[in-house]
Amino acid sequence: MKQGTVPVFLQKLNVRRSKMPKKNQVIDVTVEDLIFPNKGIAYIDGKKVIIKNAIKGQKVRARVTKKRKDKIEASIIEVLEKSPIEKEALCPHFGICGGCSYQTLPYEEQLKLKESQVKRLLDNAGLEGYEFLDILPSPSEYNYRNKMEFTFGDVEKGGELALGMHKTGSFYEMVTVEGCQIVHADFIKIMMAVLIYFRERKIPFYHTRKHEGYLRHLVIRRSAKLGEILVNLVTSSQMNLDLSDLVEEVKNLKLEGELKGFLHTINDSLADVVQSDETRVLYGQDYFMEELLGLKFKISAFSFFQTNSLGAERLYSVVRDFAGSTKDKIIFDLYCGTGTIAQIMADVSKKVIGIEIVEEAVQAAKENAKLNGLENCEFIAGDVLAKVDELKDKPDLIILDPPREGVHPKAIDKIIKFGAKQIIYVSCKPTSLARDLKIFVEKGYKVEKVRCVDMFPHTPHVECVVLMSRVEK
Repeated sequence: MKQGTVPVFLQKLNVRRSKMPKKNQVIDVTVEDLIFPNKGIAYIDGKKVIIKNAIKGQKVRARVTKKRKDKIEASIIEVLEKSPIEKEALCPHFGICGGCSYQTLPYEEQLKLKESQVKRLLDNAGLEGYEFLDILPSPSEYNYRNKMEFTFGDVEKGGELALGMHKTGSFYEMVTVEGCQIVHADFIKIMMAVLIYFRERKIPFYHTRKHEGYLRHLVIRRSAKLGEILVNLVTSSQMNLDLSDLVEEVKNLKLEGELKGFLHTINDSLADVVQSDETRVLYGQDYFMEELLGLKFKISAFSFFQTNSLGAERLYSVVRDFAGSTKDKIIFDLYCGTGTIAQIMADVSKKVIGIEIVEEAVQAAKENAKLNGLENCEFIAGDVLAKVDELKDKPDLIILDPPREGVHPKAIDKIIKFGAKQIIYVSCKPTSLARDLKIFVEKGYKVEKVRCVDMFPHTPHVECVVLMSRVEK
């Protein structure tokens, strides 16, 4: 070996080291695949790179945030080249606001993508022999949301008061989304009126790091069918303001819908969430009305209700279709929320029993059942895991609509022991769905049908409805 030369094995080692990116290093990669939820897959020197909010076919510049043995995680700095299937975004806030990451994809491509991602998750879970039906699109691609939680903050540190959504990659900075495309124009009018009111009076927002300030959130809910509007201003208790002028300004806005109530919620929680220490009615009532499939629903400020009303009709129609003839059947609706599914099924069944852990939701379910003249519904407040032990009826059909994390494994065991011939699982998170279905199959159920329903256009989220039947031994 000549003096000054480097051994071949060391040369190779140096090459490898030079190619492997370090944390905070900037890399240029092409996104080759996309997995749920909205994670782009690229490769560098044979190692997988996971990039959130990327689209297959894009060439992106990204910063390495995590480096592990089997993979690298990175965040997008900029898109160098668009994917061939992309279009121009309609919303002026795209790329700044942290929502609607699929907005540059034509809606047909969004549907294909969601459908393929769900199918891949189910395949990877080892599920087979079922009918995978075509995805159902949302009835409305735009202006579909019936609820928005806007957050107060500043455009940049020490900058002007903002009210809207979090900026991409930022927990603290906000972007005022006056051009948002997924809500009705009434939302924007109310949001801007509230923002201008507090800007003029220089009222401070609540700093989540310092735990100082007043303004926290503005929650607006609007029924799609009836146009009824409920406004809820969420603040800390650190100021005592007379809000009557603000209420009058909102009342005098030229809205397409009708303002039914204006609430003021006091929230001194350290967490950045909407919750109530005290809620006051400043105008009108503390609820609004919505209609689904011919039934009326009274919805309070904190009641869970599907955020896409017209999409919910489509979703629940799939549930009814999968259930088939239920005239003489007893149905359990577990994780029933405000009892929407239970009441839709009650009209075509012998009896429906709903269980929900949120007491307010159970009370709303009882009121709504009475409102709709349904006498064969029973609603129980409590944890499904505990309350199923108290049920004396034997169900013919069980409907599951759990929270995003899915069904607790112990609850699955108890549900299976009922021996229901059919189970319908409604899921808003395909990853937990795939995990739970695998358990059901291992313990004696067969997946018969799966259908995705798009409730959230321009986002990576999708609802799934699954029909399972008990395998006879």
